[in-house]
Amino acid sequence: MAAALAVGGTEAQASRGAPPPAAAERPPAAVRTVSAPVRIADAGTVRLLRPGDRVDVVAAERAGPPRVVAAGARVAEVPAPEQEPGDGGALVVLSVDRDTARALVGAGAVTRLAVTLC
Repeated sequence: MAAALAVGGTEAQASRGAPPPAAAERPPAAVRTVSAPVRIADAGTVRLLRPGDRVDVVAAERAGPPRVVAAGARVAEVPAPEQEPGDGGALVVLSVDRDTARALVGAGAVTRLAVTLC
């Protein structure tokens, strides 16, 4: 029987009624990132960013303290500035997980966003 266990490995053990390997033994699932275009209120701050930088995105809400929407997000792209100056901020593309991307979209729709370099 010892020879069968040595040869059969975990599949042989499972077929004999042994519990399957613990979840800790399985490799972790890869976190899939997406590109999230985000409008930052201060265009001058965006001009300081470069692809590969890490930033925290902060929502500056009027009715409460600022809150971090995305921590340690990687800057994927900094598009060229728009031709017409204004206070519309500037766009930056961040590489984040899907849940964070949804949070960024939601926060950007109702409040001004800022970034801090990590």
